[in-house]
Amino acid sequence: MTTLNETSSCVAQYDAQAMPVSAVQAIVREWASPVTTVERVHLRDALNRVLAQDIVSPIDVPAHDNSAMDGYAFSGAALEGQTGEIALGVAGKAFAGHPFEGRIDVTQCVRVMTGATMPAGCDTVVPQEAVARDGDTVRFQAPPLRTGANRRLAGEDLASGAVALKAGRIVRASDLGLLASLGIGEISVRRRLRVAFFSTGDELRSIGEPLDPGCVYDSNRYTLFAMLKRLDVDPIDLGVVRDEPAALEEALRTAAASADVVITSGGVSVGEADLTKQMLRLLGDVAHWSLAMRPGRPLAFGRIWSGGKPGAGEPAIFFGLPGNPVAVMAAFYQIVREVLLRMSGATTHPLPLIRAACIEPIRKRPGRTEFQRGVAQRDAQGEWHVTPTGSQGSGVLSSMSEANCFIVLAHEQADLDPGDPVDIMLFDGLI
Repeated sequence: MTTLNETSSCVAQYDAQAMPVSAVQAIVREWASPVTTVERVHLRDALNRVLAQDIVSPIDVPAHDNSAMDGYAFSGAALEGQTGEIALGVAGKAFAGHPFEGRIDVTQCVRVMTGATMPAGCDTVVPQEAVARDGDTVRFQAPPLRTGANRRLAGEDLASGAVALKAGRIVRASDLGLLASLGIGEISVRRRLRVAFFSTGDELRSIGEPLDPGCVYDSNRYTLFAMLKRLDVDPIDLGVVRDEPAALEEALRTAAASADVVITSGGVSVGEADLTKQMLRLLGDVAHWSLAMRPGRPLAFGRIWSGGKPGAGEPAIFFGLPGNPVAVMAAFYQIVREVLLRMSGATTHPLPLIRAACIEPIRKRPGRTEFQRGVAQRDAQGEWHVTPTGSQGSGVLSSMSEANCFIVLAHEQADLDPGDPVDIMLFDGLI
């Protein structure tokens, strides 16, 4: 069996001691096989689920030619050769859901409301504010009105047989309305990805436990839980696991048996107490990298098996994240997030970046990608500006709470002076 380290070494820029972020992203992306189980769900349960198959429209939307505004519908033939005022007799009226049943000639028109089916013989609508009505006669100027004006054609939004939504789409609120407009009440979606996670470290305490000397409360499980919920996966919280071989093995095997993906925080850096690394050598095929990234340098990635050795029992993709809180969040969004979306069956796109001017000088060493925390805002001219949130230490979780964006400093970028342009990644919709 070819190991992950062997396949990874073929990737451009591979360097286990200083892996560029782009190289890591390319490697983990290849291991993201989508879940295959498909479920049928009602529209009310479909928000944020991933479509398992294309949605094909069974009808035209709109179903009939209809008026795009309140006004008077008539035949465009009445405009031919006309350069002045046109007078038409009002033959009746039509409302949405209550069509005009008769047929008119070129000298007549029908009072129509927005959404009303176009009466037989009509193909043009003059807005009500453009006409003068006297009894059953309306008058308006022919120019600049053209034949077909203010009419929505049947199938203009979506034609029968056309693909309304493509497989791999994450269903949004607007999609629910679109599906309802097609008369579709249930759709096929991929089952939710199951993600197990736990923290490692004898110094960690859960909320509600006494805080002994030298101990800290575990924050990583709560940020991981929140980030996973935003991706609409099924999170499985396995708590805090002691730095003890038997406890770690049991937690890893339990996680692999119950989940598609296992995420741990802590225990992947160099240190005497980092037992996770030793255990992973026994349970799976896992590579340990030092990323050219700040924060989030140490990372473990690969596959583990519930049976206690490679190929035995149930497999799960494994991510071993650093222990520092900000490093956990940065590594999750830059490395883990796309894999989870791909495994959920979603079509992924690069996270958008916005160009902004930095307000303060930013120190940056070439040779690594940095994700500093910043506060971005737009000025009166609509231009973006960004200011770092002070201390950028990987353990300063308050810097994430204060910030509204990542300041993305590219691999080869050096120091920046005030006013220099920089890329930012807004948290809105991300965190």
